[in-house]
Amino acid sequence: MPFDSPDVNLGDLLKDASSGKIQLPDFQREWKWDTDQIRSLLASISLGYPVGVLMTLEVGGDSGKFLPRPISGVTLTDARAPDQLVLDGQQRLTSLYQSLFSGAPVNTKDPRGKKLVRWYYLDIATALDPDADREDALVAIPEDRIIRNFRGESIADYSTTESKCRAEMFPLSKVFDSTAIDQWMVNYLQQDPTHMPQRLARWSEFRSSVLNSIIAYTVPVIILKKETPKEAVCTVFEKVNTGGIVLNVFELLTASFAAHNFRLNLDWKQRQARLNAKPALQSVESTDFLQAVALLTTYERRRSYLATGEDPTRAPGISCKRRDILNLSLADYQKWAEPVTLALLKAAEFLAGERIFQARDVPYRTQLVPLAAIRVVLGNQADLHGVAEKLRQWYWCGVLGELYGGTTESRFARDLGDVVEWVNGGPEPLTVGDATFNSARLLTLRTRNSAAYKGMYALLMRDGCLDWIYDKSIDLASFFDFRLDIHHIFPKYWCSTHAVDQGRQESIVNKTAISFSANRMIGGRAPSEYLPLIEKRAGMDADRLNAILRTHAIEPTRLRSDDFDTFFEDRKRALLAKISSAMGKSVDDVARDGETLDSFEEEAPDTVDDEVFELLEAAG
Repeated sequence: MPFDSPDVNLGDLLKDASSGKIQLPDFQREWKWDTDQIRSLLASISLGYPVGVLMTLEVGGDSGKFLPRPISGVTLTDARAPDQLVLDGQQRLTSLYQSLFSGAPVNTKDPRGKKLVRWYYLDIATALDPDADREDALVAIPEDRIIRNFRGESIADYSTTESKCRAEMFPLSKVFDSTAIDQWMVNYLQQDPTHMPQRLARWSEFRSSVLNSIIAYTVPVIILKKETPKEAVCTVFEKVNTGGIVLNVFELLTASFAAHNFRLNLDWKQRQARLNAKPALQSVESTDFLQAVALLTTYERRRSYLATGEDPTRAPGISCKRRDILNLSLADYQKWAEPVTLALLKAAEFLAGERIFQARDVPYRTQLVPLAAIRVVLGNQADLHGVAEKLRQWYWCGVLGELYGGTTESRFARDLGDVVEWVNGGPEPLTVGDATFNSARLLTLRTRNSAAYKGMYALLMRDGCLDWIYDKSIDLASFFDFRLDIHHIFPKYWCSTHAVDQGRQESIVNKTAISFSANRMIGGRAPSEYLPLIEKRAGMDADRLNAILRTHAIEPTRLRSDDFDTFFEDRKRALLAKISSAMGKSVDDVARDGETLDSFEEEAPDTVDDEVFELLEAAG
């Protein structure tokens, strides 16, 4: 990555910013420094102290094809293309331009965020005092140049050149205008003609020791050559940006596409609105969308290469890493954006079929990326019975095998190729083959923080569990109408008074999906007490409720006898059978490969307020 590193005169930098030779790429955030930060920066410059390196990118190569915008405060009379774009140093460069070169007051804020408009002056007396702090010599003055007390009364007026000269307040907005400096000096000397020699000596000391430090100040600049690839630009920006802001690839691609008069952010907002109409898709992010586009772009590129009959070992790979997204052309995006949107909407239908209705219950948002790409490649074939069954098996192996929780880009790419090949008669995908579930994991599934917990919740509903009060199967409407959620079967209060350890108490084995109304009936009671209340509330007999309990993989005799230990073992086996069925493979009720309960990270328990329900009921 070639670059130059010259020291550039500050005045020349500000001149280039004013003319538009130096601009910002559109992915840079807005300027936001407060007045104290500006004063501190000006003080350092006036003392000749280093204030950091400016980093820019030459315009002209592919990496420089970003929509530019002027430094804040610069007004360009023509839409000239910049020579360089600022990658690091925007806040410093903008602060210096506005305070020293723009000729206008600075729109800033105080440290609390209140908006201010300020001019910056150097108090000559304080600046020349060797014992004074230079920041104390930097004075920020209101737009009308009048300082007032809390009653609004003027206590200092610097609105005329004469008043500034008398107070020895030099306006820093004139520091790079030699003619204005000379005129100001003349006015300064004329304020006291009888002591002109002394004033001239004082002025000369101020100019040589303070003003000249600013005028002669040089800034080290690293200029990245135009050949620098986009991925390097993105990485460099993240590493050196002093604001600590991570550059999202979506923002970088937005700036790149804007150079071709395409507003990616507006296009995404429209697509996002379509996706958000499906509650399960409301957490899908712009980068998820771009990853799916990159998967399809690289998949097609690989397939086209293989069709030529050339050496298959040299075929480009399927990938959706950052560099692949940054290398997307506008044509690539426009080709795949609508198919990906439609595939994600189809994915929401798939999730609803698996009884996953809202974003917080989606086990892995990231798994939607390869699912969408797979659906685009398969087209209508994805809806055939046999193909849909394979997609379900792949999906549940990813969820219950907890395979999408770490670095996932390589799995995205592998699954796209593997699943499509599997559907067309190829071998089983690695995600299906590698997925395992240890029975000990059930004891540590306690919250929505784990994908497998959410998965078990959905499997129970998918396999036909009924609400304990309302005679409704669980679909999208009833899910939200009845405020279904996952609740304890043996309540927390009962468990705590019967010495049930917290591990089993909070395990998914002791929880199921029921309505808010049913959970209120449970309160903190023993099952033998709350089951008759539910029968009475729902107007049904014990046999009917027993049948409903079995749809939740619960043996009712265990509940009616308050036999927690036997209930727990029975239900654990029943849940393992459901997991085995969903994954399409055997799940043994034993630890394998040396795994034990200690192999899994314990989770904090859900906040399920059985006691609150008791209090509500007591209150009537």
